[in-house]
Amino acid sequence: MKNIIFDVDGTLWNTTEVVAKAWNRAISEIGGTAAVVSAEVLKKEFGKPMDAIADSLFYDASEEKKREILQKCCDYEHDDLMENTEDLLYPDVLETLQKLSEKYNLFIISNCQSGYIELFMEKAGIAKYIIDFECFGNTGKSKGENIKRVIERNNLDDVVYVGDTQGDYEATVFAGVPFIYARYGFGKVEKYFAAIDGIKEMLELCR
Repeated sequence: MKNIIFDVDGTLWNTTEVVAKAWNRAISEIGGTAAVVSAEVLKKEFGKPMDAIADSLFYDASEEKKREILQKCCDYEHDDLMENTEDLLYPDVLETLQKLSEKYNLFIISNCQSGYIELFMEKAGIAKYIIDFECFGNTGKSKGENIKRVIERNNLDDVVYVGDTQGDYEATVFAGVPFIYARYGFGKVEKYFAAIDGIKEMLELCR
């Protein structure tokens, strides 16, 4: 393999505790839903497009209210993650990406909102290792479509995608690339090209 595309949440870091508090604050402020968010709830939702998460969590709210709540959730999430001083990265992420970048081209694709990947890269200190990235918030497209978009934009071949959910696997099937399953993440996946129990194992897998 020459090109490695990474998911973010559940693969490179875990923000669910911080994000749950931010979202509950937004929900309380906006109202219109009985939803209560926890880290465990978010682990089941992360990986979906943002509009699908809103439909799932705020099912009792009007469409207009869903959009309003979601926007406030994203605003507070961004602020709280920027202010957070805890290390939310999974073990060995920074060192592993640094070493991988010496031999492979690294990319990020997530179903997150616009600005989230940039925030993640800044907090993690990895921007210099990432060649390109894309997300649902920028394109309104599915993860599979965004994988294809990044492959075409960068004229890539010999690509793998590293993620942790069934949705990630389905995106790779759509895009026609092998899936590496991060078993330590949020989801359960039955089919995959390879699996890792820690990001550092990518160094052995890529030899």
